Parts: sequence; C-alpha cells; structure tokens
Amino acid sequence: MENRKPSGRPRPKTEKPLGKSATGKRKTEAEKIRLNKFIANSGVCSRRDADEHISNGLISVNGKTVTDLGTKVSLDDDVRYKNKRLSAEKKVYILMNKPKDYVTTVEDPHADKTVLDLLGSDMKERVYPVGRLDKATTGVLLLTNDGDLTGKLTHPKYKRRKIYHVFLDRPFAKNDLFKLTEGIDLEDEKIVADAVSYADADDRSQIGIELHSGQNRVVRRMFETLGYKVKKLDRVYFAGLTKKNLQRGKWRFLSEKEISMLKRGIF
Repeated sequence: MENRKPSGRPRPKTEKPLGKSATGKRKTEAEKIRLNKFIANSGVCSRRDADEHISNGLISVNGKTVTDLGTKVSLDDDVRYKNKRLSAEKKVYILMNKPKDYVTTVEDPHADKTVLDLLGSDMKERVYPVGRLDKATTGVLLLTNDGDLTGKLTHPKYKRRKIYHVFLDRPFAKNDLFKLTEGIDLEDEKIVADAVSYADADDRSQIGIELHSGQNRVVRRMFETLGYKVKKLDRVYFAGLTKKNLQRGKWRFLSEKEISMLKRGIF
C-alpha cells in the first residue's frame, strides 16, 4: 500500500446537521420568558414588584421555590404566588364609566357590588382596577391584567393626569381656588392642585380640579379641609382617557391607539 504524506492543508470541517433534540431545545428556549414577566402578565403586579416577590422567596416554579431573578419559564410551567397558581393570560384593557355605589376593591368581602360585576360572566380574563375610586365616586376607571402598565400608572413618578368634576354643598370662594393651587396639608404631605377653576360659570359650587396625587380620597379631603362638603364627585379624565360616549355603568375595550398611548406614557 502506497504511503501518502499529509498535504498540510486542513481538511474542511463537515457541518453537523442539527438533530431533532437540538432544534427542539432551541425552540423550547425561544418559547421561555423571564419569570418576572410571566408574573406581571398574570396581572398580580408589575415586573419590579415581581422581582421583590422572587427575591423574598414568595414564588415557586413546578413545586420549587425560586429566588434567581434571571429564571425563565414556559407558559405551561406551574408558577405560584403564595401557593396560588398564576397564568400568563392574554392582555385585556377596559375603560369603564363607573357608577355610584360600586367598589373598586376587588377582594372586599363586605362589598355588595364591585366594578367586576358590571363586566358580566363572558369576561374570561381576570382584570383589576388601576388605582381606586371610592364607592361614591363615579367616572373614568381603567381595568386590566397588564401588571407592567398598572405599575406605571399607579407609581407617583409617572405623574399621570387626573381631572375631577366636583359638586359642593355651597359656592366655592375665589380665595379658596388659590389655596388649592398653593397646596393643602394632608397628613404631613402638601397636595398641590395642578389646575383648578369653576366648572360652570353660573354655578360656583361646581369645580374642575386637576392633580397627580394618588392619596386615598384626596379630592374629598382637600375640600373638607377648606370647610366644604363634596356632594358628588366625578372623574372625567385619567391618563389620557375620558368617558366620552360611554354611558354610566357601561364599559368598552380600549383601542390599539389608546393602548399604545398608555404604554408609551403619553398622558
């Protein structure tokens, strides 16, 4: 047999085709999402809050407690928060014209009627009110299962605009208009109205007020501090959304344009 010397040129490497297991693994990895995103998608909280829940050992995946913030999961994994299974549901965004006597606290065992009752049984996704309107307050209310968006719209640093139509028990003094814009002290925090004016030129007991504060019952308390009683309170604007063409007690899904506006922070 003839002996041949090596040519010195490296042999070209033969590409090994990806086997079924390799492509399957790559596909599986692509389908996985960050654990904090899964939790936020479930509507429990924002991603930032989800990270805290993970770090504090409140999240389990397939029966094991997970504390690694970089953990990825698939949509069919058993992800639980306080032993309650979560589901990364389809995102739903709803605008409601809240009527009086309905509460926005979903888990209130003493409430006769909650805003979720107005959605009916056909609503499969679990949605939650963004922020709160007290039982007697009416008007614009956003409901969603988008935890990330909820975090943006409820955190003070995003300064989403809210405008209220206030009906008082007596005419509002012009001097008190200036007091609202200068700031009212409530529980060691000064709340300043961004804008305030008479809502009806012929009726000075009706006031329009714009502010950013998220304090509980803040509008009522501001007027009560000045010696007025709020007979009726209606929120007419929230983060770019109004109740135009939406009857009291009715709701509708947000348009793609409205959803994009909220996500981009144009409010």
